[in-house]
Amino acid sequence: MAKTKRGKALWNVPSHGRGTCPVCVSTRIKLLYARTTSDNKAIKVCKRCANAPQTKVDAVNG
Repeated sequence: MAKTKRGKALWNVPSHGRGTCPVCVSTRIKLLYARTTSDNKAIKVCKRCANAPQTKVDAVNG
């Protein structure tokens, strides 16, 4: 894959895929990974929180 094509899809996403992670509350971080809470609600999280325990993901309000 050419290096100029990497991440090109992020330019079509609002804020280029960046935001505040609802689990660790890091700001201006890429939210690329989908996690589901216990009540089947999908949220986008950062790379560090993609492998976070389910209890931390369930503690998210919203």
